[in-house]
Amino acid sequence: MNFRSKNGARLPEVQFTSLIDVVFLLLCFFITTSVFSQWEYEVDIVLPTAQSGKMPDRLPGEVIINLTREGDIILNQQKLTTLQLKERLVRLARFFPGQPVVLRADNQTVYENVMGVIDICRQADIWNISFATRGDEANAAAEGATDGGAAR
Repeated sequence: MNFRSKNGARLPEVQFTSLIDVVFLLLCFFITTSVFSQWEYEVDIVLPTAQSGKMPDRLPGEVIINLTREGDIILNQQKLTTLQLKERLVRLARFFPGQPVVLRADNQTVYENVMGVIDICRQADIWNISFATRGDEANAAAEGATDGGAAR
């Protein structure tokens, strides 16, 4: 019995057309998500400073809640009431358990408003909450000037 193929062994082929389609779709996805992530930083909020404050790496799909000094809640460029925020966060927690949320509150925001948003997150069963701050540039610059003077 002869089990060999009569036309010889064929080498595996790579389908470049489908590969290019997948790469193009990934490119479109990342460009679109980067545009949406930039919108959240366009809200006019002055973050409080912290010595350990730094710009964290963005997590995929994280939700950014902006809280203005007047107490307005802004999510995806939309001003929301506390009830609307709670409804969205409940849906989010139901479909994506463990969803990361970043709270960006202005440094002049009343503490009661910040605690209100945190309470809404907890009622919606969202536990992965981060707080946005900015680094203490003034202290870092002053320490750099002091260290520079001591080294001379």
